[in-house]
Amino acid sequence: MLMWVLLGVLLGAALALLPLSAVQQRWKRARRRRQCDPLTGLPLSRRFEDDFTAALESLARRGGEGCLLYIGLDGFRLVNDEHGKENGDQLLIHTAARLRQLAGERALIGRLGGDEFAVWSEIPAAQTDRLVKQTLETLCEPVVNGGTALRAGLSVGVAMSPEHGGSIRLIRRAQTAMRSVKRLGGNGHAFFDAVQEEVMREEMALARELREAIKRQQLELVYQPKVNAATLQVTSVEALLRWRHPTLGMVSPARFISVAERYGLIDAIGDWVADTALAQAAHWRELGLRMRVAINVSGYQMRSDDFIARLEKGLKLHRLRPERFTCEITESVAMEHASVTERAFKRLGALGVHVSIDDFGTGYSSLAALRQLPAQELKIDRAFVGDVAGSVEAQAIVRAVVEMARALQMKVVAEGVETVAQRDQLVAMGCDELQGYLFAKPMSARAIEVLASDARPGAGGGPEAFRPSIFVETAAVPLDARS
Repeated sequence: MLMWVLLGVLLGAALALLPLSAVQQRWKRARRRRQCDPLTGLPLSRRFEDDFTAALESLARRGGEGCLLYIGLDGFRLVNDEHGKENGDQLLIHTAARLRQLAGERALIGRLGGDEFAVWSEIPAAQTDRLVKQTLETLCEPVVNGGTALRAGLSVGVAMSPEHGGSIRLIRRAQTAMRSVKRLGGNGHAFFDAVQEEVMREEMALARELREAIKRQQLELVYQPKVNAATLQVTSVEALLRWRHPTLGMVSPARFISVAERYGLIDAIGDWVADTALAQAAHWRELGLRMRVAINVSGYQMRSDDFIARLEKGLKLHRLRPERFTCEITESVAMEHASVTERAFKRLGALGVHVSIDDFGTGYSSLAALRQLPAQELKIDRAFVGDVAGSVEAQAIVRAVVEMARALQMKVVAEGVETVAQRDQLVAMGCDELQGYLFAKPMSARAIEVLASDARPGAGGGPEAFRPSIFVETAAVPLDARS
């Protein structure tokens, strides 16, 4: 004990001999080291903001100009999913190194988020375009690590000094511009303007309301039937998400799904959709109505390790046969990172779930890529269906899709059918199923039940009659079985 007391006294005496300013300087240096990212060596947000504020104050005294680039990597999560976190880290390290080389010694560079960087450069406004172009060209070059080519797109937002305000406002406005690029698909750049700021405020307000909507059970599902092309009998339904907003009324997912993805709400919404559709299918089964139910699955869910496990748990909970459940994934999502999609499709296939590639024809699929994906169905995009009655080009595309599907032993569904002429053309081309307003609009679960009660064998149902095999006698189902 005496030894520790003496050591403390000696240490205190040594510190006392140092000037106070020297102790402070050492403490500040240690603090600044802690404010650097251990992976890339770049300053983190707090230190970057401090350095940036000081740089702007100096610039203002000299009456100079400068620009702040806020850089977001597009699809970085997909790189992690497809190639592993180690390769993802290497991409970040190389990105930081390229930014240092590109921006030069006088620039400030920071890592402000998982896949987001900032670069401050004191250059005249006239030179900003050239810097942005160089940044896009340099960072979009693939990084090769151990023979693996790592590539991510780039969204760049630009804010100018002194035009766009002080340090914190500049960072926020450059970030707003970057997010406006991401909203348009990424891989580009945008300069900040006031319209972007207003759009961002509206988005944030919508995200807050959407978070409350999930808690207050304002989300609901409607169901649109699909019909057999030959008999026009209902074979299945697709569950479609709606938001019953207290003041805006029924809101389409086209308006809020992208916001849900950007603000981290998509997993909760996706889980709710799957759980609700499964529960509804189980309820219909108890009423003697046994048919396939389809849900739309986002790219975020496809990349999630938990989604398929939760889906399997839900199927067991409701004692549903997996082969009567369909997951629809858009072609663009399916082809964005084919290896990730292939793994997810195989897991769904092993579970027994039916898989459909939605909006087919809008992406960049190849026959070779499709062969690797164990899907059972292709849904032709409504853009081609809308023109199929009068456009030779649309007819050629639909015919090619049908032939490709036949070669891969897949079923073909045409969505967005609204006229008899479209229906006749699609039937003649060999489509298996049709979906659209010509047959039925999306309707509530209760409306489906009413429609089914009128369409039961012997009830005199019309052209919307359900396929007879959908109606079964409901027997008691053992708790350890699925039906």
